[in-house]
Amino acid sequence: MKAIICGGGQVGSSIARELASERVDVTVIDQSPELIRRIRDTLDVTTMVGFASHPDVLEAAGARDADMIVAVTFADEVNMIACQVAHSLFDVPMKIARVRAQSYRNPIWADLFSRDHMPIDVIISPEIEVARAIGRRFTVPGSFEMIPLAKNKLRLIGVRCEENCPILDTPLRQLTTLFPDLRLSIIGIIREGKPIVPTGDDHLEVNDEVYIVIDGEHVPRAMAAFGHDEQEARRVVIIGGGNIGLSLAQDIEEQFSGVTARLIELDKDQAQAAAQLLSKTTVIHGDALDPDILSEANINKASTVVAVTNDDEVNILASLLAKRYGAERAVTLVNSNTYNPLLAPLGIDVVVNPRVITVSTILQVIRRGRIRSVHSISENFGEVIEAEALETSSLVGKPIQDAKLPAGVIVASIVRDDQVLMVDKDTVINVGDRVILFATKDDVRKVERMFAVKLEFF
Repeated sequence: MKAIICGGGQVGSSIARELASERVDVTVIDQSPELIRRIRDTLDVTTMVGFASHPDVLEAAGARDADMIVAVTFADEVNMIACQVAHSLFDVPMKIARVRAQSYRNPIWADLFSRDHMPIDVIISPEIEVARAIGRRFTVPGSFEMIPLAKNKLRLIGVRCEENCPILDTPLRQLTTLFPDLRLSIIGIIREGKPIVPTGDDHLEVNDEVYIVIDGEHVPRAMAAFGHDEQEARRVVIIGGGNIGLSLAQDIEEQFSGVTARLIELDKDQAQAAAQLLSKTTVIHGDALDPDILSEANINKASTVVAVTNDDEVNILASLLAKRYGAERAVTLVNSNTYNPLLAPLGIDVVVNPRVITVSTILQVIRRGRIRSVHSISENFGEVIEAEALETSSLVGKPIQDAKLPAGVIVASIVRDDQVLMVDKDTVINVGDRVILFATKDDVRKVERMFAVKLEFF
């Protein structure tokens, strides 16, 4: 398979890295020689310097033989034209574009991206996806990750073990005895930055980041079992009024009736624009690193501060200041992995990485067959996959213990006839079951073979 990535920024390079790891023939186009040089030095992909929307550039990149184009330059219009050219001149089957301006996505213009007008198969807005991911965390206080699975019957929860966690140093196989009615499965552990695929003999330690798959009805009990009894956020302070901050504020106004929000934005024009779009959110023009501005935002009464400016350092410092002045929790947008080892010890409760969220979105687009959804967890750890079992699947009709699963694969749960079933070694998977499992990066292809699916782009 061949894919063309238009745009070599953080989003484009992340997508290129992921597709290259899937042994896809990737070509990255960007007008910046510096970005192209950086990608060429770090990734096993073909690179080109040029304007991604120009027909001659796309042709030179191999558009006539391409199966997919992903347009994620900084300009919406370039992304849209690149997809249009790819369709009209080169008949590229799959066209994905990043469109950040919300005007294009207004429902009244829904036909704009239809096949008869501007044929773009998938519109991506990483900023909106990040805002939604942050909003989901409000529903499970104390979690650093929350993703609905199987039509919201199951949840993927990320939770950090603190000193008050009652199940520290307990072998995981004993959790079933301790909580016989709690339908959960531990699928991954991050300890001191290192990923662990857990076995029954493993145990949890302080500061472990634990990923669990849990019956949606049992989430409060599960959080209590991990020592988290935080109250739902009622007062939120958002730092940064860009696309992410504005989208989050709008989501709060529309979906979280019991939550009040204040938004701090340094740029005057951007603050005024946000104030015009938001009806219930108090918008404050000022520097979030100024204690007086934080005081004006009533930071001492905030249950959650969300720092989502376009500057990692500002987000980190503003979060730490906010917590020092009384905010209970900090959700912080950080693009660079450089700071990861420092954030938890400093007191950052939740780190949001746009790259991980974007990769998950892309993976859900490119996976076909009976794989219904894919969610990346942590950075390059693995994927939580939701798949439908076919008659041809090697997992069907035999106990899981006889399925010869790779060491990096864990079957977490099954949804059968709308009923959630937690699994053990004797569980038999039936045809039509919706299977939730975890696979490390190295084992994703093996999972695809188990479900008789392949990576396809059309």
